[in-house]
Amino acid sequence: MSILVYAEHDNNELKSATLSAITAAGQIDADVHVLVAGANAQAVADAATQVAGVSKVLLADNPAFTHQLAENIAPLVVELSGVYSHIIAPATTTGKNFLPRTAALLDVSMVSDITAVIDAKTFERPIYAGNAIATVRSEEEKIVLTVRTTAFDAAATTGGSASIENVDVGNDAGKSLFIKEELAKSDRPELTSAGIVVSGGRALASGENFTKYIEPLADKLGAAVGASRAAVDAGFVPNDLQVGQTGKIVAPNLYIAAGISGAIQHLAGMKDSKVIVAINNDPEAPIAQVADYFLEADIFTALPELTEKL
Repeated sequence: MSILVYAEHDNNELKSATLSAITAAGQIDADVHVLVAGANAQAVADAATQVAGVSKVLLADNPAFTHQLAENIAPLVVELSGVYSHIIAPATTTGKNFLPRTAALLDVSMVSDITAVIDAKTFERPIYAGNAIATVRSEEEKIVLTVRTTAFDAAATTGGSASIENVDVGNDAGKSLFIKEELAKSDRPELTSAGIVVSGGRALASGENFTKYIEPLADKLGAAVGASRAAVDAGFVPNDLQVGQTGKIVAPNLYIAAGISGAIQHLAGMKDSKVIVAINNDPEAPIAQVADYFLEADIFTALPELTEKL
């Protein structure tokens, strides 16, 4: 029984989400293969060979896979799927995009967003915005999974000695066309992989206050900046900073929530953080129930004081 893990990358480097998916795969079976589909992605394949627990790397290097469009990636994975019992991808934008299409082409159901492996066919996944955990068993001949990356430790990036096999399959399906992308550039860590996250809520009242109160604290801590859905919907910050069920799922070592009441959908995105610090002037706010440390204070007073003392 072999497992195929789809590698998340940008044609230059392997993303940390893949490392968590490899860990999940290793809990199912020891024979883990990694598929790197991209263009001029040899460096990514080389990095994947060094990951602990990987026994083989498949490199599909083709201009059709430059932007990893689901319409091109799904048929590729299906074509390579024959010898694999499980097909796994991180539950990222890319994984959520192509893997349901892959499952449909294989005519199997899929299990999404797993947080634990019970055995080769049985998994845990959150439901009801994380308020309950379902144990799901799949009897499909080929099991298709997405993995919640915050639930599994990243595999070590050294210690592996996998071989690379070039695969000359797949092509441009001609069903979609990449037009452009606009990437936000920041010197701060990536939100989903940061060790510390400082998030602000609607109580900040404006984007200027995010810049004035949240960003200096984040910079002092070397942290990523996040936000609640209410803050994003109000236009204070871009939606790529949203933490929550409909945003990004994070589990940093330290999560600081400033002026966030703690709606269910926000808690679903950060309650697995190792240490949660909440600053709010309402002691009855729902976030107080999950916070390890709760400071009842006005954020416009507390945040500058905290930043100054660091």
